[in-house]
Amino acid sequence: QVQLVESGGGLVQAGGSLRLACVASGSWFSIDTMGWYRQAPGKQRELVADITSGGRTNYADSVKGRFTISRDNLKNTVYLQMNSLKPEDTGVYYCNADALNRNPWRTINYWGQGTQVTVSS
Repeated sequence: QVQLVESGGGLVQAGGSLRLACVASGSWFSIDTMGWYRQAPGKQRELVADITSGGRTNYADSVKGRFTISRDNLKNTVYLQMNSLKPEDTGVYYCNADALNRNPWRTINYWGQGTQVTVSS
């Protein structure tokens, strides 16, 4: 019922910046939390940042002060501004959304296809 499409990934040098965007489309009753996760080869997928519909944010300790998550509820879009990028930030970044559906009422967690972020040293 919900499709998530990420964009904005790419190759950047250490110290540079990237801005990721994720657009939700389809049907749902409401979307609460949206967030960004990342995964490096051989590692567990980890939360980078998330944001509630009311604007409350949460960040992984490793990105605090460097990354900023925001959302535009009218556009059903969540953004991740990444500054002062480090090689350790390299990985596939996935958009995530927690959506309440009806008929029947249930909460479903959705994932985007991912976008590659590579930070060179």
